[in-house]
Amino acid sequence: MIVIPILNFYLFELYLYEPWENMKPSIQLLNIALFELLMVIFLFIFGSVKWSLILQSAFFMVVGLANYYVMSFRSAPIMPWDLYSIGTALSVADNFEYKLEGRVILVIIGFFILIAVSLFTKFDIKKMPLKWRGGCLLIFICLLYGYVHMLHLDSTIVKFGIYDKLFTPAVMSKRDGTAAAFIMELKYISVDKPSGYDSEKAQDILADYGDDITQPERRPNIIVVMNEAFSDLSVLGQFETNEDYMPFIRSLMNKDTQNVVSGHLHVSVLGGNTANTEFEFLTGNTMAFLPQGSIPYQQYVKSETVSLASHLKSLGYDTCTVHPYNSTGWDRNKVYPLLGFDNSYFISSFVNPSRIRKYVSDSSCYDKIIELYEKKDKDTPLFLFSVTMQNHSSYTEDFDNFVPEISVKGSNSKALNNYLSLIKISDTAVSELVNYFASEDEETVIIFFGDHQPTNSVVSDIWRLNGKNGSRLSDDDEAKRYTVPFFVWSNFDIDEEYDVEISANYLGAKVLDICGLPLYDYADYLLHLSEEYPIVTGVRTIDADGSVTDIKNAEGALNDYAVLQYNRMFD
Repeated sequence: MIVIPILNFYLFELYLYEPWENMKPSIQLLNIALFELLMVIFLFIFGSVKWSLILQSAFFMVVGLANYYVMSFRSAPIMPWDLYSIGTALSVADNFEYKLEGRVILVIIGFFILIAVSLFTKFDIKKMPLKWRGGCLLIFICLLYGYVHMLHLDSTIVKFGIYDKLFTPAVMSKRDGTAAAFIMELKYISVDKPSGYDSEKAQDILADYGDDITQPERRPNIIVVMNEAFSDLSVLGQFETNEDYMPFIRSLMNKDTQNVVSGHLHVSVLGGNTANTEFEFLTGNTMAFLPQGSIPYQQYVKSETVSLASHLKSLGYDTCTVHPYNSTGWDRNKVYPLLGFDNSYFISSFVNPSRIRKYVSDSSCYDKIIELYEKKDKDTPLFLFSVTMQNHSSYTEDFDNFVPEISVKGSNSKALNNYLSLIKISDTAVSELVNYFASEDEETVIIFFGDHQPTNSVVSDIWRLNGKNGSRLSDDDEAKRYTVPFFVWSNFDIDEEYDVEISANYLGAKVLDICGLPLYDYADYLLHLSEEYPIVTGVRTIDADGSVTDIKNAEGALNDYAVLQYNRMFD
């Protein structure tokens, strides 16, 4: 009863990993506790140790094998939200080739040995009165519930040193155990309906919004650059550098510069989870109404979704994405087509790109953008959404192809100096992109923004230089960690705006408005909502008077927004 569940755990992990090498002993014990709990629950259900052990071994043998194949096919393990797409998975199951490695065969043999050993166990509790069995079963089910709840607590993650980054589910499964990681992800599988939700109510809210979708007279090319980890850390406090780390972008954001809309973009993530910023920008939805830590691209975008891309596609635009990294990150290869993008260009599309450290440079990314622009049909406008990689963490390694040029007075932080030096390189690269299109005849709009600020370890010296402690920041100082610069530049006349404060969920609709393009109903609704609540993020919501509003108890216009979002995403 004690040993076989332990062996089931190790065999289950051995399909893919060697748990004693990849998992801390405390996390191994955490997983073993789950297997022991399940064994006891089976015991009180079936009344027999033999069948309890056999069923547990058989279950984890089959699930482990399925997980092995899923990992082979998509480089990610089975996750809770995959339960929503079982039908799709079965419909394409015949398209794959199923092979067994020698290691997997040995694991399966190991499970069969455990099943055979279990056949010889004699102990059972069938003579125990049903009320006692039922009572014991209830107790252990409650313990299982408590176990699941415990894995969902931040304190547990800290105490056991659990790896909780959903961006890398394979690593999460490897370090935390496949079963424990699955349970941790259950936290994000469903979203509660907002107060007063009704699908007809959602239709009524949108009834008065939206332009007549006719072919507009002006259809400029729209190029979006979401720059990895790009931010202006001066929002956190004053510090002095040997030279300006973003002179070109500052010049664009100057109030005397023509044909530019610029300001601060408020995002919902910090130090990572890039996909959530692009999700908000492209769909108009907000992380404020979704579970903290969830990743919509991986969990919720499972069918065609109306977005900025699909709307522009309906207006005759060619739609494509550029990302100089792996296609499977955040499931972009699956999500982009569902959002309305016709073509996507990932790292395999780049031929001998230049690199800064180990990532493709912004300059090479922009060369690809220009290449696609020059190849397009002159009569067809282009909507191109790009996500760069040059500035990705970490910032403490040394590289032969990167010499930091920016230094902060009074700071010896290698991470800070390296980070700001990368921002300087990005600033130079985007100046070249803007200057290229400034000389082009085709009307073009460039939208540039960062996805998030870097981690606390990068900015800690800025707080120190300003007499602040990063572990005891005010709410306003915390909020500043979620702001990044943005600008919208065009090579034709637009109305200038400066010092704009806007959240990522509104920016896509604002771009349509700036370009003079027809608004679909949701975009029109969002533009009107932004006048009442200019900032709505997963971190904070601010109304037009500058007051912070509690989004968790959304009422009035915010509840209408929650109703619309739920309807569009889940109903």
